[in-house]
Amino acid sequence: MQIDINFGNRIAGIILNTNSKLSNGTFDEWILIAVVLTISIIGIFISKKHIKIIEGFFTKKREESYDETIEKVIDISGYSYDPKQNIFYSNMDAWQRKMGYCRLYDEAAAPLGMIIDCEPIYFEYDNKRWMIEFWKGQYDLTTGCEVGVYNTTGPDLNIYGFFNGTFYYCASDEDMLEISYSLKKDGRILFKRKGKHWWLTGFILGMYSEPWELSMDIKIKLKDEIMLNSFVQGLRNANYKDNEIRIKKHTVRLKYNRPRAPQPYTRTEETDRIMQMKNRKLCDNYKYITDNYENMSDKMQALQKQSPEIYRNIKSLGKIRKLIEIYMKIQWFLDKK
Repeated sequence: MQIDINFGNRIAGIILNTNSKLSNGTFDEWILIAVVLTISIIGIFISKKHIKIIEGFFTKKREESYDETIEKVIDISGYSYDPKQNIFYSNMDAWQRKMGYCRLYDEAAAPLGMIIDCEPIYFEYDNKRWMIEFWKGQYDLTTGCEVGVYNTTGPDLNIYGFFNGTFYYCASDEDMLEISYSLKKDGRILFKRKGKHWWLTGFILGMYSEPWELSMDIKIKLKDEIMLNSFVQGLRNANYKDNEIRIKKHTVRLKYNRPRAPQPYTRTEETDRIMQMKNRKLCDNYKYITDNYENMSDKMQALQKQSPEIYRNIKSLGKIRKLIEIYMKIQWFLDKK
């Protein structure tokens, strides 16, 4: 897979040039600068038809009552809430399933405030190219992790001036895998997830973490021995050692504590520092407003009254405009072929 290196360098340059503005900014200025950064990340020309589709993702009611349940707040974003573990997680029928995956999503993450370690594992099976990726880190206002399953039978894309590489589709129902993991912070379990899925996720709202503080104990059951062997070889190609991979029948276990694969070009030391300063401030403000409330619905009501910007951030969980724009550009190209 090839990535336009200039793409990452341009994004990193935007962030570095903004450093002096971020150093002493107020909270509102932080929000403003984050918006400016987001708008500046990727210049994408799309048709009016696609603009309308994007706007549809972000349609909001002008007036909202304070008695909205947490389910109503986040369901439209493709997520549900688990009160026992106090986590948000992606639904099986989440609209994000349409968006597939390409490397540009990971390249765009850091400038959008998501300082996360990315670990793509590539392999081939059943005449398809597969990619299973692990993610962990700070997603703006949440600490979380993901395991995604993707494949494709198509050729690599070559969109001049935009993207050279593979576009993967989210796994179909027939290609979903049994996945389980626990997310740990400094060795302490934060939450556990398991299920047959194409995208198994979990996020803790208001918790701040550095990616290096987090680790995942992952277990994946592959379809058969052929798929198992191909996936294990993919792990080896990603610099996992045999003594780090445990195999039982068709199931693989491993610990994901540090990424072995090269990280996105936008994950620079300066990028991480700037965005994590913003993320920590968001989490601190969230805790300041919500610490006196027991349940999530009460927290949402408090945020809606006292910090509409954080409330909107939560309501748009997963609805990241620039990632949708990337997908629309790729889909437009695929439709033209």
